[in-house]
Amino acid sequence: MIRALIVSSLLLTAAPALAQEAAAPAAPAQQQPASPAESVASIVDSEFPAYDANSDGQLDKAEFSRWMVALKDQEMKATGKTLTPAEVTTWANGAFTTADADKSITVSKPELISYLSAGAS
Repeated sequence: MIRALIVSSLLLTAAPALAQEAAAPAAPAQQQPASPAESVASIVDSEFPAYDANSDGQLDKAEFSRWMVALKDQEMKATGKTLTPAEVTTWANGAFTTADADKSITVSKPELISYLSAGAS
């Protein structure tokens, strides 16, 4: 459920870019619309550098948490729900543990896409 809300938040965050693309000339008729997973991948590709502070191609726990807390804040504003800062931190820590599929103590783009896409299907 939370990943679905995160994906929704990601898509809302990308709305200006998506709207700009919609204003572009129509694509050929045979082009299929992007799947939710493809949309997540596109957003992660475009936003990843902003959160990868040391530009190493991986998100450490602090970098990952900064991104997830920003998404959680957007989700809470959209839903009207509130969490204490401690609850948000606990949630972000759990999200990091889940997203770090290879247990390398970093989250790669593919891991993040997989984690977020699990709620988009």
